[in-house]
Parts: sequence; structure tokens; C-alpha cells
Amino acid sequence: MKTVTVYTDGACSGNPGPGGWAAILMYGPHKKELSGGEAETTNNRMELTAVLRALETLKEPCVVELWSDSRYVIDGLSKGWARSWRARGWVKSDKKPALNPDLWGPLLDQADRHDLRYHWVKGHAENEWNNRCDELAVAESQKYK
Repeated sequence: MKTVTVYTDGACSGNPGPGGWAAILMYGPHKKELSGGEAETTNNRMELTAVLRALETLKEPCVVELWSDSRYVIDGLSKGWARSWRARGWVKSDKKPALNPDLWGPLLDQADRHDLRYHWVKGHAENEWNNRCDELAVAESQKYK
């Protein structure tokens, strides 16, 4: 399988409020930037959307080195939380409803399609690709102000 490196980020001005998401996919010398936004959303929804859109873009199953500054996304996937929520009918262990099942469901389907390797990166730090995703996501969110 091909190995693709993916950086993602989400941004929201107010929570909820106008938001944006961005992803950068890299394979060998190739690089593709994706971004989009919504008028009324949350930061977590934008973080999830960024990863989902990136994985949906891949035409075949890949090894994906996924980099995100979102603990919600990284832990939700790598620690199996989202799978447990889905198995319980989108209910968390504390019996409260899991948020964003409309995004988590398709994201878990994509995670099953690919071999994901999870990497948390500190946001707004020295990582050029995370910083580029942040720029793109913020720019998208500002389109809705």
C-alpha cells in the first residue's frame, strides 16, 4: 500500500460559530491542499470534517500517517472511543449521547478502509504543515463572517 502523510486542522470563530477545515495530503513529491467551511458549526466538527474529507479523497486504501492537533480526533480514533460510542448506539460510557455521530460514522468507515497511524502535534507551534492547515482553516471560517 502507498503511504500518504496527512495533516489536518479545524478552526471556529466562536464555538459554535463560523468554521473552517483544512487538510494537506502528501505522497512522494505530490502535495494537495483541501479546505472548506460552514456558517454555523463547532471546532470539533471542523476537526472531524478535515480528517474525513482527506481520507475520502484517497482513491485506494493507503497507509495514512495522520497528524492532527485535535485530541478529540486522535484519541477518539486511536483509543477506540468512537468505535465504542457507535457500538452502544452513539452513547458514551457516562450514558450521555456522543456528539457528531454523523461525522464519526463515516470517519470510522474510512478508518476501516485505510491503515491509520495517529500522531498528535501541538497546535500553533513549530510544525509548518499544521500551521499551513491552520491558515487555510481560519481563512475558510472568515468567509462566513
